[in-house]
Amino acid sequence: MGIKRREFLKTLAIASGSIAGVSSVRANNHDILSSDRFGVLSDLTYCIGCRRCEWACNEENELPNQPLDSFSDTSVFEKMRRPTSEKYTVVNSYADKGVDGGELSVKVQCMHCEHPACASACIVGALHKDPNGPVQYDPNKCIGCRYCMIACPFQIPAYEYEKVLTPQVRKCTLCFERTIKNDQLPACVEMCPAEAIIFGHRQDLLDLAYERVRKHPDRYIDHIYGEYEVGGTSWMYLSNQPFTDIGFPDLGNRSPAQLTEAIQHGIFKGFAGPAMLFGLLGIIMKVMKKEESNE
Repeated sequence: MGIKRREFLKTLAIASGSIAGVSSVRANNHDILSSDRFGVLSDLTYCIGCRRCEWACNEENELPNQPLDSFSDTSVFEKMRRPTSEKYTVVNSYADKGVDGGELSVKVQCMHCEHPACASACIVGALHKDPNGPVQYDPNKCIGCRYCMIACPFQIPAYEYEKVLTPQVRKCTLCFERTIKNDQLPACVEMCPAEAIIFGHRQDLLDLAYERVRKHPDRYIDHIYGEYEVGGTSWMYLSNQPFTDIGFPDLGNRSPAQLTEAIQHGIFKGFAGPAMLFGLLGIIMKVMKKEESNE
């Protein structure tokens, strides 16, 4: 049975309203953060570079993995590594310029920004900041534009280029199912034998970090990375040397989300909806012509 013109026009009206609504919501939406939101503190002076956090992350997220014993291989430290679609976290090694010398290990993953640029850049709302801390991703909304990858100041989101039909953006989830829903520790935190990564309420972690810096000024620099960087992050760090010496970008305290939101207001709010609407209109007109010719 053919689709009638009236049904087409009704569908068009509904789609028009939906698209306009999505554009308006995404351009003006600001997630309200809980005062008790969670975070993680990485104390790099405690990290022993065992990479057990990598194994635990792979296991928890059902990513390609190797036997735990294989993660004692330190040859991976010969080059700097980045998280990928199959590795949500990696550990890198830097020369320790502190008193003791040696190596300083640095765990890298999504920082779960307080005001994430990736979420602001996403025109369909596939990424959002959960009030309790994690930056979440909804693959059912994602259209694969990869604006989030461009917007992220830490260059974290990875894309499944190898999956032609169902690619997704992949990154650390802060073990949302474990932490927020089931009141458990993130897999990496639970696995760490040196207690170098601590999960808790963000403010409590900041208090702990300040206390450690106050008590051991010879052990730490007076800087908690992530307290203010890019407007603050849920994943924070303590170190014994300047963060710019160990791979951390100097990004300032202003969130890049302000820029991506300005772009949304100036471009996507006025353009993306009509563009999608015209595309839908083209499809409808094409089908209508086919129906009429068949009649």
